[in-house]
Amino acid sequence: MTSARRALAQVVPGARRVLDENWTGSSTVPSRGLYPHQWSWDSAFIAIGSRHLSVRRAQRELETLLTAQWDDGRIPHIVYNQAVPPGAYFPGPDFWRPSTGHTGAPPGVATSGIVQPPVHALACLLVHRADPRASVGSGFLARTYPRLAAWHRYLTDRRDLGGGGLVAVVHPWEPGMDNSPCWDAPLARVDPVPPETFQRADLDHGAATDRPTDLDYGRYVRLAADYRDGGYEDRPGSHAFTVEDPGVNALLIASEHALAEIASSLGADPRPHRARAARLTAALLDRLWDPAAGLFLCRDVVGGGLIPELSAAGLLPLLVPELPRATVDALLRTAAGEHFGLGTSVRLVPSYDLRGAAFDPSRYWRGPAWFNVNWLLERGLRLHGAVGEADALRAAALEVAAASGFAEYVDPYTEEARGTRDFSWTAALTLDLAVGSSP
Repeated sequence: MTSARRALAQVVPGARRVLDENWTGSSTVPSRGLYPHQWSWDSAFIAIGSRHLSVRRAQRELETLLTAQWDDGRIPHIVYNQAVPPGAYFPGPDFWRPSTGHTGAPPGVATSGIVQPPVHALACLLVHRADPRASVGSGFLARTYPRLAAWHRYLTDRRDLGGGGLVAVVHPWEPGMDNSPCWDAPLARVDPVPPETFQRADLDHGAATDRPTDLDYGRYVRLAADYRDGGYEDRPGSHAFTVEDPGVNALLIASEHALAEIASSLGADPRPHRARAARLTAALLDRLWDPAAGLFLCRDVVGGGLIPELSAAGLLPLLVPELPRATVDALLRTAAGEHFGLGTSVRLVPSYDLRGAAFDPSRYWRGPAWFNVNWLLERGLRLHGAVGEADALRAAALEVAAASGFAEYVDPYTEEARGTRDFSWTAALTLDLAVGSSP
């Protein structure tokens, strides 16, 4: 049996076990120890994979998350399980409550106040496609479409903090790549809270060498507390950390295209979603494309200018269907080149520049390879005709996921497991690659 066939044989039952063990009855925790609540973009990725096990369970995963949507349309990045002990995760639900007691969250639901990347419309569309008849019969898209549309309106209307037509993030946790070196310069402006004022829970479950430093955490807490104390208002110029991230905006564009298809299936007008996707694509190219780097870069709205750090987020616009061919070709060269090494020095794309001064193969988002990023890139490669590269990436992801015990992330060179094990989106997305792409 070839290594690829062995990996495939191990992935499906192994992924099923992980997802079953992490299922709570209404949603899936990323991991039982380190992440004991429901996370926003995790649940979107988890639903994409779990649709192969149970369409109804995938629907419930997404609808549980969407019921926590705030009245301004935002989908919070954490929905807290009130049965989990308060000290099991920091920051807990009490942290996010402003002095007024009003967050805009629905009554009886404890959430955070920040957001994560908008993968949700794409996830809903893929879940619908898994069994269209059952989806229509249950009214799944009819229920989720208004919430998804409100979510996208929040992002485009309230989060264009740079005034250039792109969504901005106001905390490093929002783009999902929490500890990326791209945030080092913007974070340097932030005064950290003293380490004795908070108690980290993540170090009870993960090695300190894999996790953000106390200094990083102090700055994260400061930004979150300032946003909370400001009533979660999104005003230009009011946030110390304001960044336009290419990954967040690329996922919004992909989800707008998905929302257009959802609208069509419901008999609604898809044209507003296509028009918004086109405007976002034009702004992405105008504000974040760097021809010299052959990559999309992050823009520091507060400091001004592009951030000269090369992140895998800059490759995620391969998900955008209407990129100019010259831009696509440049991204493909960059992915295979010395900075990311796909198919040359590594088999999975690292989260950060292999030759960057801040590269660390073990530390959270500062170099390790993540399975959600590689799943997205596999999809982008295939979209733009790079089928051979997509096939190789798929085979590598299946093999490494099985060998690593469905690790949260891996060293891009050695492919050794890092972070926690039995990680839900690793299991879900490798299941999707195995089942969704196998004969």
